Amino acid sequence: MPKTTTGRAPGPGPRRTMTAAARAAAKRAERGHHEPAQESTVAVAGRTVLIEAPKDGWQDPPEPSLEPFEEDAPPEAGNRPRRRRLLTAVLLGTLLVAGLIAVAVLGRQYQDGRQAENARAEALAAARKAAPAVLSYDYRHLDRDFAAARTHLTGDFSAEYSKTTKTVVAPTATKYRGVVKATIAAPASGESPATSVVSATPDKVVVLLFVNQVTESTQVSGARVDLNRVRMTMTRTDGGWKVSGVDAL
Repeated sequence: MPKTTTGRAPGPGPRRTMTAAARAAAKRAERGHHEPAQESTVAVAGRTVLIEAPKDGWQDPPEPSLEPFEEDAPPEAGNRPRRRRLLTAVLLGTLLVAGLIAVAVLGRQYQDGRQAENARAEALAAARKAAPAVLSYDYRHLDRDFAAARTHLTGDFSAEYSKTTKTVVAPTATKYRGVVKATIAAPASGESPATSVVSATPDKVVVLLFVNQVTESTQVSGARVDLNRVRMTMTRTDGGWKVSGVDAL
């Protein structure tokens, strides 16, 4: 009795199926170079399965995140806090320097103010002492009086005084036997002499004095009293405060 078999016959059948599937895939691949792919083929257990492509095409997988990790951050990111700290340090340094300059200026002004106050007192005392010597003389001892006056003078005014007393005052005083005695006016109540400071710096002070001059000579009957206002400029020198200018007002 002949032998009966069921199912798929052994032999070259499956090979033919695989070969046909491979040829079909190759043809589709060739067509894929000329037409946009709308479907894909997958060989599964000797069969070719068609998979339709989506209408909007195949989507590429998402790109990996390009956000750098903290350790991979660019140098600028790490430099920002450093720059802020640097700017803060520069700002604080600038404010500190400005503060020091302001303190130095205020300190200098305070020191100049203190020096000016000291100068006022010192120059005023020197002017009160110098004025009677500079504005007085006696024809009987002119050389001695003029020499004493020059000890209170300085600068160009000293040279001018020497020239004037030699060429004008001395001849006139000798001829008319002139005697001039100057004193600083003082209130009857005995208060401080009538003097005041017009302006003052640490090295120069202008003083206003009210001076009484009593003049006697052969040209005057009795004694003549002149009430004068004198502006005297005092200058600081190595030898103390000296008269550098006298103006009668």
